[in-house]
Amino acid sequence: MNEIQFYPLGDAAITVRLGTSADIAVHNKVRGLVKYLEDHPLPGMIELVPGFTTVTVFYDRMELLCLGQAAQPYEQIRAALERILVNSYMVSEEPSVITIPVCYGGEFGPDLQEVAEFTGMTPEEVIGLHAGRSYTVYMIGFAPGFPYLGGMSEKLAVPRRSSPRLVIAAGSVGIGGKQTGIYPLESPGGWQIIGRTPLRLFNPHREQPSLLQAGDIIRFQPIPQEEYEAWGRRAE
Repeated sequence: MNEIQFYPLGDAAITVRLGTSADIAVHNKVRGLVKYLEDHPLPGMIELVPGFTTVTVFYDRMELLCLGQAAQPYEQIRAALERILVNSYMVSEEPSVITIPVCYGGEFGPDLQEVAEFTGMTPEEVIGLHAGRSYTVYMIGFAPGFPYLGGMSEKLAVPRRSSPRLVIAAGSVGIGGKQTGIYPLESPGGWQIIGRTPLRLFNPHREQPSLLQAGDIIRFQPIPQEEYEAWGRRAE
């Protein structure tokens, strides 16, 4: 419990910090706590928001006050979380493994050459290294369905663009610092764009709007432009 920290977020939420670094061990603790609370919701709990190293619990103050307990809502929730965290909690189910087809370079990856030059590689070596790893979805954020991925080789780390683009196409795969991710919607952004996937990562009309969830394992599969275009025709 030494590395676990609690602090209020406003007057109706509490954040639990389960570690100090965004690594797979801390990520598994975050997933474990979220799964436990989903299966055993606390009295007054409204919503859970997982982060890289944290879980934030939003609660209904009035419901907790009406329970008639002596402690104030924040103290009630904190005490309940401390009791849970005394015990070991693990995620039992295997993560989903999802293959993401990507057309690298060209019009879909306008920054591939720049990334290659910065890292001292050829574009083909950048593609091979980027697509040769398995990535863990640590969290969804920034935009609906945007996956923050862990597992990229530090050899591919490059600075964000000095001038962000006003429009980045949906499906664009980018690198920003030591992270890689996929833009699910057309939006501004400053990451270096090296490719694009024809998959639709966010669709509000699906039962589960976000294609990817925290804990998923994803692998990038390079595809030629002809196959990218074929995906688009099938979607139509």
